[in-house]
Amino acid sequence: MVQKIRKAVFQDLSRIAEILVFVKRVNYRPIFKNDAYSFGELQVLSVAEKYAAPDILNHIWVYDDGIVKGMIHIEGREIRELYVDSFFQNQGVGAELIEFAKTEFSADFLWALEKNTDAVRFYERHGFRRTKTKKLEEGTTEYLILLEGAGKDL
Repeated sequence: MVQKIRKAVFQDLSRIAEILVFVKRVNYRPIFKNDAYSFGELQVLSVAEKYAAPDILNHIWVYDDGIVKGMIHIEGREIRELYVDSFFQNQGVGAELIEFAKTEFSADFLWALEKNTDAVRFYERHGFRRTKTKKLEEGTTEYLILLEGAGKDL
């Protein structure tokens, strides 16, 4: 089997940023209703510059089968971010990325927006369970919920 998941490199930054910007606009704009952020602050160039920082880029892995279709940001045992280009969703890209994180890094927890029900269901299908722990997303009135791997004590 050809390895499709690899460590992100500097040359991936524009593609990573493109995926993040588009997916965040589609998924988060209906929740936050903040056009100033979605179409002002959230720009490909500024996202690429942010992710170029070694303390971020060194923790990013991409799904690349000739086209970078998704990315996962893993720090320690936490899945910080998982995004799949909308054009390639429901094709197993996210599943491979999350299983990679669980297998290679023993990733066993993550935070997800409570109102992002599609993401929460996805994580639950991949062995994560909601806990009772919540926190406010910084600068908003929306809650993040903690999901933990099924093997962890809740």
